[in-house]
Amino acid sequence: MDDRHANFDADLLTARKNNFGGYQFCPWSRHELQQQTIDGTERLVCPDASCGFIHYHNPVPAAGVIVVIDDQILLVKRAHPPKVGWWCLPAGFMEWSEHPAETAVREVREETGLTVRIIDFFEVYAGTDDPRNNAVLLLYRGEPVDGTLEAADDALDVQYWSFDSLPEQIAFVSHRQAIADYSRRYRDR
Repeated sequence: MDDRHANFDADLLTARKNNFGGYQFCPWSRHELQQQTIDGTERLVCPDASCGFIHYHNPVPAAGVIVVIDDQILLVKRAHPPKVGWWCLPAGFMEWSEHPAETAVREVREETGLTVRIIDFFEVYAGTDDPRNNAVLLLYRGEPVDGTLEAADDALDVQYWSFDSLPEQIAFVSHRQAIADYSRRYRDR
């Protein structure tokens, strides 16, 4: 873990995440936001009636790829918080101008050195156990078409794992569920 993550505090980030992402002031009028129930959900709203700003605390989109070769699944060992040293699917947050499939391909290349071809869409998952934010994870199935397998960018290690001997520390519930879903759909027939 490098110095930029030395002060990572999962509890503090979770508290911020659960407190409307830290929003306090209206980005339009600069008034202090007030909590109100709108459509049955607690939201932050601007008290200035002429403004009308409502903060919708939405999840962040993310995408990744399930790559399986010879009944072994590709996993990445995390280099940065949260869950440093834990394993996960190659995935990450979407950039502003990307399609989810572009994000998925980019994340695999950045983390593993492999270029993949998307085979098809696999599933969508709600990721709620990351202390930074909640995510909507779009997963694809893919296959390598180029590159050399090597840990890069956000990865300490990268390797293929047998479904029968997966690492115990898989970082996120959505990733564990996706691996189980893949196994059930494609292996347990």
